[in-house]
Amino acid sequence: MAAAKALALCVGILLTWPAMSEQAQLGPLKGQASAIAGAREQLNIVSTTQDADVADLLADFRASHPDIEIVHTKINSNDIYNQVVDPSTSSAAPGDIVWSSAMDLQIKLVNDGYAQPYVSKEIAHIPDWAIWKDEAYAITAEPIVIVYNKNLVAESDVPRTRTDLKSLLSRKPDIYRGKIATYDPEQSGTGFLFITRDAGITRTTWDLVRAFGSAGIKLYSTTGTVLDRISSGEHLLAYNMIGSYAIERAKEDASIGIVFPADYITLMSRIAFIPVTAPHPESAKLFLDYLLSERGQKFLLARSVGPVRLGLGAEGVIPADRSGAVKPIHIGAELLTYLDQSKRASFLKEWRRALQDR
Repeated sequence: MAAAKALALCVGILLTWPAMSEQAQLGPLKGQASAIAGAREQLNIVSTTQDADVADLLADFRASHPDIEIVHTKINSNDIYNQVVDPSTSSAAPGDIVWSSAMDLQIKLVNDGYAQPYVSKEIAHIPDWAIWKDEAYAITAEPIVIVYNKNLVAESDVPRTRTDLKSLLSRKPDIYRGKIATYDPEQSGTGFLFITRDAGITRTTWDLVRAFGSAGIKLYSTTGTVLDRISSGEHLLAYNMIGSYAIERAKEDASIGIVFPADYITLMSRIAFIPVTAPHPESAKLFLDYLLSERGQKFLLARSVGPVRLGLGAEGVIPADRSGAVKPIHIGAELLTYLDQSKRASFLKEWRRALQDR
């Protein structure tokens, strides 16, 4: 829907978060007017986002709604899916709003009837491609990047395209064997989304996966762990990383280098919805409106997370010479393709076979 408009919007926009559960509780401030009259409310946010990355945003929302007690729980995308389908599988509080970078899993939950409709008061400022069925909302627009250790990878080795990366692994196997990382598509919903997206764009993806197998690639479910190991030198290159985390880390860690691939840049969104079982849906609606508001979007941008709201740019997040390479992932039923269990199993079988095909 409105693909040209989406691409134009997303070029200046950008960037984006990833398994143990951690909770942060922000208590109410005193002496301010209540957002929900007459009763103390609670808001349980379940997301794939590190608490530190949303601490300022949550504090700002709390200041405007002092009678809402906020509990933010960070778990991985597969666990979010399982918790919504069967709350007994998780020790975390049931979510009033769930917010995840695994776009396909979020859309499957909405498609299967686990979300309640809500027309946000900010809807006029959100592009059509970022809303589905008045239930699922894209909150961000973030590029997927290659990360490398600037101190240990020679400038001549830095891959600018996926073809460059495959060639590098073939030319210098001794240097890069065991030094490459990416998300594990069998454990990370986000990782599964990104690699299936790659395979849908070009069949040469499987040549790259075979090169990964030959190089003894290491697989992870969280971005933070990968960035730690790139920084330490345990790994030298990481493929398909969420850009916002890498950009934030690079601000404080001079060893972190980032490549926005010249062949194409996948642009993902974190999708939020309110479950039908939300214990506090009114609080969730307030928070969803806030996430989509200009104020909320600017707090996200301050953490290198590209805004989805119309009229907001993100200058400096993606190089101008890569603007034509952006390929956004649109919200919609097409995201469900590989979530058919037989298709998913077939894809993962091909993934495993390609890794072992040396």
